[in-house]
Amino acid sequence: MKTLQDPQKIKQIGDFYIELKKIHHKYFDFWLHDTFLHWDFLLSLSLAVIPWLLWFKFRKRESTFRLLLAGFFVLIISSWLDFWGTMYGLWYYTGKVLPSMPSFIPWDFCLLPVTIMFMVQYKPKTSPILKGLIFSCLTSFIGEPLFKWIGIYVQVNWSIFYSFPIYFLIYLVAHRLSRVKAFDEL
Repeated sequence: MKTLQDPQKIKQIGDFYIELKKIHHKYFDFWLHDTFLHWDFLLSLSLAVIPWLLWFKFRKRESTFRLLLAGFFVLIISSWLDFWGTMYGLWYYTGKVLPSMPSFIPWDFCLLPVTIMFMVQYKPKTSPILKGLIFSCLTSFIGEPLFKWIGIYVQVNWSIFYSFPIYFLIYLVAHRLSRVKAFDEL
């Protein structure tokens, strides 16, 4: 079938995808032999499972959907930003749970959203700006350097000081979403 798109452009983009597919296969083989079931994989798997288990046990049950709204916002935004950061070579990860995107599932899908959901739930009357600053400090100046020291997070062209305002804004938006009036009070 004839398309509106230029056939040459379709072929060029197809060639890029063939190259990406080759690289993904090569990375999968590496991951399978050098990461899967090694210490860094097991650590990452634990960091992907334990936060959610803790959240299911200690969440405020009547606020589950309110908290999940905030948590899923964090999950989507953090994985999207992480995808862009790795795609543009600002950082990369080792010891991944899965050899695919998003870049680091324990951070994007577990640690960040669960931490924010706990912070939103705990002392709900505390200033969101104060909580956002605490969250930003914890993630930027403790979390990222810790993962860097472990060797799971490798900064290429990035600074923890760039992360600080991003984490702060993510917290503030998540906090705001948790306060949507369509839900019961915390």
